[in-house]
Amino acid sequence: MNIIYIHGLDSDANSIKGSLLEEYCRQYDPDIKVLRPDLNKTPDQVFDQMLSLIDSVASKNPYGQDTVLVGSSLGGYFATLLSNHTGCPALLLNPSIQPHQTLQRFKYNAETKDDGAKGEASEVLYTTLGGWRITNADLEWFACHQLSNLNYPKRVVALIKEGDELLNSSLSASFYREQGATVNMQKGGDHRFSDFKTQLPKVIEVIQQLVKGRLV
Repeated sequence: MNIIYIHGLDSDANSIKGSLLEEYCRQYDPDIKVLRPDLNKTPDQVFDQMLSLIDSVASKNPYGQDTVLVGSSLGGYFATLLSNHTGCPALLLNPSIQPHQTLQRFKYNAETKDDGAKGEASEVLYTTLGGWRITNADLEWFACHQLSNLNYPKRVVALIKEGDELLNSSLSASFYREQGATVNMQKGGDHRFSDFKTQLPKVIEVIQQLVKGRLV
């Protein structure tokens, strides 16, 4: 089995949750390979890179495609989008469902530039810790690729913390429930899913069930 971990905003290939997931699989389930690509680039580049990676992984598996996407926050948005496109099962952690709106905060906070570029597509609104220079063009891409439905709802599971201080957990839970996906709403917690390490046994169990096409 292959797991592709899709990190969130202000993270990279060495994200804490991605690293914990890989370490756990290495120790307890070495047949699972965890891939952790760095996705600090424009959303269209992320989407194309992920499609290529999914195709590459599937082509190397003689028994068919047993790849699961695990996405956190903005990575959850991309995992949902990619699942819709490819049919890959997806496990989402506090997924962002409206980045075209939530990332507007960077536009509001952007300082006025002296070169007259403010408001142009190329204007840099925010640079992530991983080096992605977010522009107005990126916000426009998200607006053109909004999540409106799930093509494969039975292949999607969302783990959502009620205590998420960054995203509207109720809105996310409602969206996935209404689409027919499995939603595990957890009390308390935070956006970073700080107790992820303790949940890894259950996470792996859910992932294995997703691959088999059945959930508890």
